[in-house]
Amino acid sequence: MKYSESLKKNEDFRQVYRHGKSRADRLLVMYVKENGLGKNRIGITVSKKVGNSVVRHRIRRLIKEVIRLSEEYFHIGYDCVFVARTNAKDCTYFEIERAIFRLFTMHGLMKRERE
Repeated sequence: MKYSESLKKNEDFRQVYRHGKSRADRLLVMYVKENGLGKNRIGITVSKKVGNSVVRHRIRRLIKEVIRLSEEYFHIGYDCVFVARTNAKDCTYFEIERAIFRLFTMHGLMKRERE
């Protein structure tokens, strides 16, 4: 079952930045705001400072894949924006996964622990 979709509109990103809460990790920053919908909406931002387009898209794909494979662990009804930091450019899937789980835990959005 799919619990999340993409956050696409610039105005939606701005709302999350302006009215949401943020927590940071050495790899990612995560902004969260309740959306009142029955699903999560995920936005991903990777600036040109992080690397060229190949590097930026790789990071974006890793974040999307972690969310896709583990969305059952997260509470529903939130807009989440992930901002990649420059440290994320050389990371493995598992490092990104650990950072995302840590950030969801910091925000109190974990339903249950992973096995």
